[in-house]
Amino acid sequence: MNFAARLLRRAGLALLAVLAVAAHAQPTHRDVEYAKLGDLSLKLDLHLPAGGGAPSPLIVWVHGGAWRSGSKNENPLAPLVARGWAIASVDYRLTPVAPFPANVHDLKAAIRFLRARGAEYRLATERIAIAGSSAGAHLAALVGVTNRHAELEGNVGSFRSTSSDVHAIVSFYGASNLESILKQSTPYGLGVRIPALQLLFRGQPEEKPELARLASPVAHVDAGDPPLLLFHGDQDPQMPVAQSLEFQGAYEKVGRPVRFVAVHGAAHGGKEFYEERRLAVVREFLAAAGIAPAAK
Repeated sequence: MNFAARLLRRAGLALLAVLAVAAHAQPTHRDVEYAKLGDLSLKLDLHLPAGGGAPSPLIVWVHGGAWRSGSKNENPLAPLVARGWAIASVDYRLTPVAPFPANVHDLKAAIRFLRARGAEYRLATERIAIAGSSAGAHLAALVGVTNRHAELEGNVGSFRSTSSDVHAIVSFYGASNLESILKQSTPYGLGVRIPALQLLFRGQPEEKPELARLASPVAHVDAGDPPLLLFHGDQDPQMPVAQSLEFQGAYEKVGRPVRFVAVHGAAHGGKEFYEERRLAVVREFLAAAGIAPAAK
């Protein structure tokens, strides 16, 4: 084989290697606009499993940040993409921009968008899971237990006739009852929660009791709600563990599937919530809820 032929062969092998890597890469669609409000563009990042095949089961991820900060760049469930799940990490209006229930209206609009555009992205949208951390877990839970709730559905986005229903909820150290949360909080927790609630409601829960109840997932729990998985650190100084226990109790009262996982010694967040053994619980839970990759 002459020199030129060897170069061509090496170039061909290199190209094949690049194509092989590309075929197994996990594609991400960043900054996808799911709705627009005036000059404000609401966006999400959609992380898809590698390869083709059957449509991917979908998890909608809601970031935390006391309702007033954070972004879709947070995606601690990212390892699940390699296992076959698609994850849509969603930005929504934060409370310095708009108070509750704008955040819930945005998230439901994002779900409607994803369901309407599911075929384009090869998503299995007949059953969708929603998950979040901290304030994001509160919003995820509220979306999950208010399927078809007229006051929380909102009119954001272009797919208003499309369903925003979800079929499983995963809450990482989230709030569930904004009527009781301050009574349960530590002094440190009050320092975080009082200003956050002030922005959320433009007042405190006792001043806005109807809003506080509307914003409390436990107030909406009924026998038609989707399965619920709760993770909470038993040493959380910011979000009372009683919030997850209240939520568990509300589900048990109406006979709905619920599992509470205490992360012993954990505070508010941290890598211990997203290590492999915890994600294995999430995978098992989603599979039981019918939201899992097709068997190969």
